Amino acid sequence: MIKKIPTIDEIIAGCKRNDNSCKEMMYKSFYGYVMGIILRYINNNYDREEVVNDCFIKIFKGIKDFHIPAQSTDVQKAFKGWMAKISSRTAIDKIRTFKDQYYVNDLLESDLPVYEVSLASDLHVQDILRLLNDLPEIHRLVFNLYEIEGFSHEEISKMINISESASRVYLTRAKSKLRDLYLKTLVSSHKKNG
Repeated sequence: MIKKIPTIDEIIAGCKRNDNSCKEMMYKSFYGYVMGIILRYINNNYDREEVVNDCFIKIFKGIKDFHIPAQSTDVQKAFKGWMAKISSRTAIDKIRTFKDQYYVNDLLESDLPVYEVSLASDLHVQDILRLLNDLPEIHRLVFNLYEIEGFSHEEISKMINISESASRVYLTRAKSKLRDLYLKTLVSSHKKNG
């Protein structure tokens, strides 16, 4: 007899009932997704594993409060969005334990050069993650929160206890550094192939 694979709705309902087999299925199903989010924030492999596990602890504790939005037709998409918020905030909490406060030197936004950053379509996800991992921690954090997670500078300033202008400066620096790293990657790639 073929065992029926539970739907995401059934897995969520099982987790709300504290069913361990549903929790295990959720962990296995979404581990890669949560790790993908954490990879953008945390460099150290040991810390990544710890943060992913912390995320799932928070997900299982908070799942009773997860409700599918009335207008949502895609339960998995809504659930992934909910998990992404928990995951990014858990990563930020971990980063806060590394450093209590970030400081911006006395650069103003107007002092920073403005570069247009565009990534070539042949750049792979691994390449982008590698470039992000080469950024200083605070630059990577602000870049992820603003460009990938979609938080405003006001929200970022409150989350990581920096000013809005500092958030803008870090974002500009991150983009500039990414541009430089990308260009170095291109030059290196052309030298190997050329």
